[in-house]
Amino acid sequence: MTRISAGWTQRPDLAAMMAALDPLGDQCRYVGGAVRDALLDVEAADIDIATRLLPDAVIARLEAAGIRAVPTGIEHGTVTAVLPQGPVEITTLRRDVTTDGRHAEVAFTDDWREDAARRDFTINALFADPRTLEVTDYFGGEDDLAVRLVRFIGDADARILEDHLRILRYFRFHARFGGAPDAAAIAACAHHADRLKALSRERIARELLLLLGGVSPVDAARLMEDAGIWRVILPEMVPDGLATLESLLAREAQVGAAADPLLRLAALLPIDPQIAETVAARLRLSKAQRGILSRFATPWPRDGSPRQVAASVQPADIVASWLLLRGPDDALSDGWQSLTGWSVPDFPLGGRDILALGIHAGPDVARVLGETRRRWIAEDFPDVARIRAIATEVAGR
Repeated sequence: MTRISAGWTQRPDLAAMMAALDPLGDQCRYVGGAVRDALLDVEAADIDIATRLLPDAVIARLEAAGIRAVPTGIEHGTVTAVLPQGPVEITTLRRDVTTDGRHAEVAFTDDWREDAARRDFTINALFADPRTLEVTDYFGGEDDLAVRLVRFIGDADARILEDHLRILRYFRFHARFGGAPDAAAIAACAHHADRLKALSRERIARELLLLLGGVSPVDAARLMEDAGIWRVILPEMVPDGLATLESLLAREAQVGAAADPLLRLAALLPIDPQIAETVAARLRLSKAQRGILSRFATPWPRDGSPRQVAASVQPADIVASWLLLRGPDDALSDGWQSLTGWSVPDFPLGGRDILALGIHAGPDVARVLGETRRRWIAEDFPDVARIRAIATEVAGR
C-alpha cells in the first residue's frame, strides 16, 4: 500500500482540525492535487479534504472546536476552514445528478468511489487517509502518474460533455506533467472543441493563463493547435505565434526571468495594441491586465537603450518583460540586467526652473521642459548641473 509523505501532513493546525472533524477516522480523507503532488514530492498549492459529513455538520464541528468556517461553496458542499497555517477546503462527497457542460447539479453521497468517479483525471482522483497516509486509488491514477500520463476517468467524451472546461484542463495538466499525450483524450478534445464557446470568458481566461504560466506550455500549445482549440478560444492568434512563444521561453531561460502568462499570451497575438485590447476585453481581464497586454503588443522602439525606453514610454518593470518579447537579441542580456532593480530617476526640473531662465509663462515652458527631459534621457540621466546646462541651451539663454 502506497503512503504519501509531505511536510503539510505534519501541520499541528491540520491535525487539530482533523481531530475535531473526524475523531473516529472514518469520515475524512485528503484528496486531489495535494495527494498527487505528495506522491511526486512536490509542494502542494492547496489542501483539499473530502468528507462523508454534510456541510452543516462540518460547520458545526469546526465552530465547536473554535475554528472559523466559511461556506465558500455551500451549494456544492464546500466549506473552508480558516487555519493558522493556511485555509483548507472541505467538501462533502458528491455525485452528479445532471450536467450541461457548464454547470452541474449534485447530490451528496457517502461513497468514496462514487465521488472519485465524477472527477476529471485519474491523477486527480486519489485519496489519502489522514491517519495512516495510505493512498486509495480507484482508477489507476498512481500508474498514470508514474509515467506522467493525463487520462480522463472512464470515457473522455462523457467527461467533457459533463464540463466543457475539461478540454482546457486536459492541456494544462498535460503541459505540467509532460508525458505522452493520451490519444483518446486528444480525440475527444478535438471533437468537442466548439463546445468551449458555451463557457464564460472568465473560466476560459483563468485556464488559459494557468496553462501559459506553466513551466513548459509549448508542446501542449502545439497539441491544442492540432486539435483546433486555438481557433475557438483565440482566433486572433498569428500563424507564427507558437514559434514566438517558444522563442520567448528560451529568452526567459537565458536571463532567468519568471513566467508571465500575459507576456506569453502577447507572444501569440499580432503586434497591435487594439487587437490585444479586444482580446483582453473578450476574456474579461482586469483593467490593469488589459493595459499591460496592450503595452506588450506594441513594437520595440528602433532607438534607445532599455533604460531610455523605460523613461520614455513604459515603466521599467513592463519594459523588462517587453524586452524579452520584442527587444533586439543583442540587447537582451545586458538590457535585462540593467533594468533589474532599477527605476526611472525623478526628473529634477519643473516649470519654475524654466521660468527662472527667463521663459515667459505659456506653451514655451512646456516645450523647453519636454525637450530638456528628452535630452536628459538621451544622455542617460546626467546630474542636475548638466540638466540645467541643457535647459539653458534649449531655452536659448
